[in-house]
Amino acid sequence: MKSIINRYIKSFEWLYLATIAYIPSRTIRTFLLKLLGLKVEKGAIIYGSFHIRRPSKITIGSGTVIGHKVSLDGRNGITIGKNVNFSSEVMIWTMQHDYNDPDFGAEGGEVIIEDYAWISARTIILPCVTIGEGAVVAAGAVVTKDVEPYTVVGGIPAKKIAIRNKNLRYSPASNKGLPFV
Repeated sequence: MKSIINRYIKSFEWLYLATIAYIPSRTIRTFLLKLLGLKVEKGAIIYGSFHIRRPSKITIGSGTVIGHKVSLDGRNGITIGKNVNFSSEVMIWTMQHDYNDPDFGAEGGEVIIEDYAWISARTIILPCVTIGEGAVVAAGAVVTKDVEPYTVVGGIPAKKIAIRNKNLRYSPASNKGLPFV
């Protein structure tokens, strides 16, 4: 009986999260996400139309921007550092099916995105991956393995394509140099 009640309550959490994603005020959206357990430091921005699973297992650092239509699967935990930029339609998965399991069981683990990383548009990051400080994941990449700090990766699967400057001091949430937000 207890498991049925828990599933019933969880179904309302999904409905609540789906509704929050379309509230036009970032301040109200962030406040409501915090009520569901999302840990968001001051100065972080979460744009709308997102999809979030298990907000209580997600942490977002200050100065970080989460773009439009981002999917965050927090079931096994997501830690996002400070001054990280997520472009639109990024997907982070912390759980997936085990293709070798005869019962198609699930496997996975935490995803960690360190400070000053830039996760570009339509990137997919799979379970158990760490994106190092200052790393860049190019648009459309699929990340299956850890990315070293200040490394630029791209492709499917993502591979090293360049090294990034280590002298980073920006904050994506500051809006400096942007014509509009």
